[in-house]
Amino acid sequence: MSPLVLGVGACLAGWIALYALLCYTNGSCGYEWNCRLVTLFHGILAICITAYIGYIDGPWPFSYPGTKNTTLQISAMVLSLGYFIFDMGWCVYFQTEGLVMLAHHTMSILGMLLTLWLGESGIEACAVIFGSEITNPLLQTRWFLKHSGRYNSFLGDLVDVLFVLLFVIMRVFVGGAMLYCELISPRPKFFIKCGGVAMYVLSWIFVADIARFAYHKSSVKYQRWKSQRVQADVNGQEIKRD
Repeated sequence: MSPLVLGVGACLAGWIALYALLCYTNGSCGYEWNCRLVTLFHGILAICITAYIGYIDGPWPFSYPGTKNTTLQISAMVLSLGYFIFDMGWCVYFQTEGLVMLAHHTMSILGMLLTLWLGESGIEACAVIFGSEITNPLLQTRWFLKHSGRYNSFLGDLVDVLFVLLFVIMRVFVGGAMLYCELISPRPKFFIKCGGVAMYVLSWIFVADIARFAYHKSSVKYQRWKSQRVQADVNGQEIKRD
């Protein structure tokens, strides 16, 4: 059996074991809470590893797309591939996510499988993992705040603002620059370029959803502020009459 298959299987078993351990020791919080803890742990771990690959180990993804996979790049992809297979299975079983998120997971899995099979473009795959996971801790923090009754606070607003800003910067601007470098370079394979385009289109779908959310939340907050001002004016007039 291929060492890559064994590696992915071992990582998948590791993520399942971590989830099972959390469910055993933290069962009162529910299955989704513990799954999101696994997601948070993977996000932080993936960010650290891929940041080291991109900024220190190299090569620089904007300048050298399509290069041969290094051992560290393969390790990062195997680790994340095991996680995405676990999370994809969990989401399908519990039916917690919509089609867009399932499409994201499917494309991530296929992209990493293709990159590992070709033996090249690992640096772009790691850059995509970094750009995708950089907002993950904020997304999970938002969910934990919401389900612990602390979302409607300054901290909840701060997390939302940081998430929206970071998502747009990384997925639209940095992701767009990465895709441009990928498309103009003669080295990456055609299927890798197609995968990059598909991921970028999916990012815009996420951005549209986030824009609707931001508009709805800002409208609700504006209406609440407006009603509070009206109430304050009414109270002020009543005091003057007294």
